Amino acid sequence: MHWDLPMVVWGSAALALFALEALVPGAFMLWLGLAAAVVFVLVLVFDLTVLAQITLFVGLSFASILVYRRWFRRAPQASDQPTLNRRADALVGRVVPLERAIVAGHGRVQIADAYWDVTGPELPAGAPVRIVAARGMTLVVDPA
Repeated sequence: MHWDLPMVVWGSAALALFALEALVPGAFMLWLGLAAAVVFVLVLVFDLTVLAQITLFVGLSFASILVYRRWFRRAPQASDQPTLNRRADALVGRVVPLERAIVAGHGRVQIADAYWDVTGPELPAGAPVRIVAARGMTLVVDPA
């Protein structure tokens, strides 16, 4: 078997893209690596011009990414704990007393060992409030 430059280039490109996939999050480089590997095999079997090789690589890259997007990248699965890593959203519905009065729309509550900024109607300290929403790290409250 005679290894010429195109074979070495496509084989190296496939290996480099597979290695890059291990370092970069997501599954993008994998599909480009598969396209390069297919071109490598085709160059190994057939005598292709450089233009044909590049055209095949581009076409196979697009096709493999479309296959990935259509069949492998599914909608996220429903979780039995949808607020697991969204702590503020997990607090919605709780009733807690105000630690600091809501003045000019801003106040504070204490939940367990954490203090949370709140927004809502003006209320005195100690008034019970119901958490109705979370906007980032700020809780939206209504009188309970």
